[in-house]
Amino acid sequence: MKVLITGTSQGIGKAIAQMFIQKGHTVVGIDRQGATIESEFYTHYRCDIRDKNSLPQIENVEVLINNAGTQNEDDIDINLKALIYVTEKYGIQPSIRSILNIGSASGHTGAEFPEYCASKGGVLAYTKNVAMRVAPLGATCNSLDPGGVLTPLNDCVVNDPVLWAKIMDETPLRRWATPEEIAQWAYFLTITNKFCTGQNILVDGGESINYNFIWKE
Repeated sequence: MKVLITGTSQGIGKAIAQMFIQKGHTVVGIDRQGATIESEFYTHYRCDIRDKNSLPQIENVEVLINNAGTQNEDDIDINLKALIYVTEKYGIQPSIRSILNIGSASGHTGAEFPEYCASKGGVLAYTKNVAMRVAPLGATCNSLDPGGVLTPLNDCVVNDPVLWAKIMDETPLRRWATPEEIAQWAYFLTITNKFCTGQNILVDGGESINYNFIWKE
């Protein structure tokens, strides 16, 4: 499969890209940072997906994973608008077989920064819109909505013992996911899955049961 993934330079996106490469797929990454993956099966494009006119020409994408995102930095422009630009360019076309949008548990609960929640809530709704439009192509579209994940973006709370203890009190499994665990879900929803579509899959260790958001002031 030819797999296009956004936000592949670190965190969840990098873990997803590495898993697909290990499974023998051809991966194309887009990120505003330089490449951090070295493989003959990986091609990297450096660009800012907010600028839809700068998106590279990439043909015959079979799997699209919209992972690129941010927190408290033009959230709606990056997490939602740019995701729409990427999907409309690479996802709505005859070769597509699966689209996966990386959402957030906050899109379900509203328990985070206002624009972040709004952007991720929009992703959940847009996922259903796209699922209807690609269904005639035999393709699926879902969102994978993690709770806490051990990525550099979250270091400010992971490395704060007091806040981390409070967060663990709100998480029934008393841990956060690794990027590799989220990558396993991404692989299942895009490659193994052929029938589930238009769904927002919440993977948060039970965090959303409590609905309390804890962060550094």
